[in-house]
Amino acid sequence: MQALRAADEEDSKFAHKKPRRDEEMPLTDANDDSFFFPVEEIVQYPLPGYVAPSSISFSPDNRLISYLFSPDGTLYRKVYAFDLVSRRQDLIFSPPDGGGLDESNLSAEEKLRRERSRERGLGVTRYEWRARSPSSSCFPPRKPTIMVPLPAGVYLQDVCGSEPELKLQSVAGSPVIDPHLSPDGSMLAFVRDDELHVFNLSDGETKQVTIGAKGNGKTHALAEYIAQEEMDRKTGFWWSPDSKYIAFSEVDSSEIPLFRIMHQGKNSVGSDAQEDHAYPFAGAANAKVRLGVVPAFGGEVTWMDLLCGVPNQNNGDEEYLARVNWMPDNSLTAQVINRSHSKLKILKFDIRTGQREVLLIEEQDIWITLHDCFTPLDKRRKEFPGGFIWASDKTGFRHLYLHDRTGALVGPITQGDWMVEHIAGVNENAGLVYFTGTMDGPLETNLYCANLFPDHNLPLQPPRRLTHGNGRHAAILDHQMQRFIDVHDSLNTPPKVLLCSLHDGSIIMPLYEQQLTIPRFKKLPLLSPEIVQISAKDGTALYGALYKPDAKKFGPPPYKTLISVYGGPSVQLVCDSWINTVDMRAQYLRNKGILVWKITEGLQDED
Repeated sequence: MQALRAADEEDSKFAHKKPRRDEEMPLTDANDDSFFFPVEEIVQYPLPGYVAPSSISFSPDNRLISYLFSPDGTLYRKVYAFDLVSRRQDLIFSPPDGGGLDESNLSAEEKLRRERSRERGLGVTRYEWRARSPSSSCFPPRKPTIMVPLPAGVYLQDVCGSEPELKLQSVAGSPVIDPHLSPDGSMLAFVRDDELHVFNLSDGETKQVTIGAKGNGKTHALAEYIAQEEMDRKTGFWWSPDSKYIAFSEVDSSEIPLFRIMHQGKNSVGSDAQEDHAYPFAGAANAKVRLGVVPAFGGEVTWMDLLCGVPNQNNGDEEYLARVNWMPDNSLTAQVINRSHSKLKILKFDIRTGQREVLLIEEQDIWITLHDCFTPLDKRRKEFPGGFIWASDKTGFRHLYLHDRTGALVGPITQGDWMVEHIAGVNENAGLVYFTGTMDGPLETNLYCANLFPDHNLPLQPPRRLTHGNGRHAAILDHQMQRFIDVHDSLNTPPKVLLCSLHDGSIIMPLYEQQLTIPRFKKLPLLSPEIVQISAKDGTALYGALYKPDAKKFGPPPYKTLISVYGGPSVQLVCDSWINTVDMRAQYLRNKGILVWKITEGLQDED
């Protein structure tokens, strides 16, 4: 094991000290002509300040905080862990023999998946913790172990110091795709040759559990192009909570014509210089998608009563399979949405028969924004015998609502002229739900806590804020709902990582903070943009970010101006975040005397 050390004393490192207060100051002296913005910086990754730990999670016993990190500030990342007891940070996984993921050893499917998820990282890009052995197990407790997928195959790494073990090897032309551990940690499901397979980690045996896809224009357990690119659904299979079943999607693209992409400038010809993809063009047919359930050890597939992508099926309002979730009783739910994204249904299936019932229908005149806030509830109370949390935009702002097990609305959990962004966790025993939202301003995101079971005969109590400091906060909760990781950034502060108490939000210890004095910061004239507010004709508040040229260097306005606006849903360009300060294209243009103007909606939801 080796400790995580910064390559340079001025570089980022873990530090146990009081975190700095955000300072309203320029990062460089923009009036000094010795500073300039080289065009090469526009495409450099990681962006300045974004070498912070990522993919942060707690180990199953909550003792370790794991993360991906590159101490030399490159895209090549390894897995590190911070021990909360010894307060020691260690490297726990490095790709063997200096290998890992790079652009030359990716399968065609993985290249497409990386493009659709906007993944730029190299080395290790994903890992999972293996669940601990249950207390009732006759086997000795498992050592803390992570699963790491790499192009060579799937590795298991005992974080206590042993060598990584290649448990499942990829074969040339037949890679392991999208591996995921079962909830009990005993098995590993993955896709190979368009079929779903299950690998038993105890005896090393692999079993193919689906058949009939390859050669028929079908895939099993892979998300289709539209699901990955447009609906943010990256996977095509889902383990049941008890690890006994796997739900999976079957995608039939046989009726979608191939679109050929030619690689200009290639010396070779034929298949090496072209790609053929089944591409669903606007207005044309989409892939047909259905949902099946198969026992984890193999057996007959039960097909759910669902077929998406067929216009005349079920009144034509089940075009896309958007989300799939298991319920605690091993029933299965699916969110399906029509082609115009104006009607969404939550369906519940009996996995023994495939029969379905409609739990909820959501309809909007313009657009329904997909999210991941659907949360099944496990604990059955006398006053609430099971159900789920759902987030709806029906008031014009996304808020959380409590529904019973039949789908009937019990009542709102949150309300107001602001929106919920993500559910961070639920403590059913304490009756609390933790979420990030914009209650303190549309340019910020904070972590809040609300009553999961409010008395709907009384006015709703406002949520309690748990994060501190202006800007945007992302939260990762521990398994015991006692602490959380706060990843915080703002226009003036690169991402920093804090360990905080979930009771009151107080800081337990800072884990990572990057200084603004490192050489790459000092050589770039990075001035935070000016945030301005204007009113639309209907009174809606609109927010803009202005990157102004230096008047001493370029003279007074007017300047040549570039307007940057995104007209689609779910993307907020203007916010109090470091990502706006390190918009390298905007900074480059500003440094050339061009005013850059970003505009986005403020108080409205994403629609």
